[in-house]
Amino acid sequence: MKKNILIKGMACNHCVKAVRDGLNKIEGVKNVNVDLASGVATVEGDNLKDEVLKEAILDAGYSVIEIK
Repeated sequence: MKKNILIKGMACNHCVKAVRDGLNKIEGVKNVNVDLASGVATVEGDNLKDEVLKEAILDAGYSVIEIK
């Protein structure tokens, strides 16, 4: 399963690391790629739930615009 998450509020590589670290803590996540320029995090894994992904990003201090 693959999810693309559009994130608002990332401005630097520290932001990218905070989002990546938060998403990697979720059970079932196998791979996370965060692109600062587009503001999109791509998450691959098993049984990924939108609410859990959103919560991890909110906890890192950023907003979720859309999850596809």
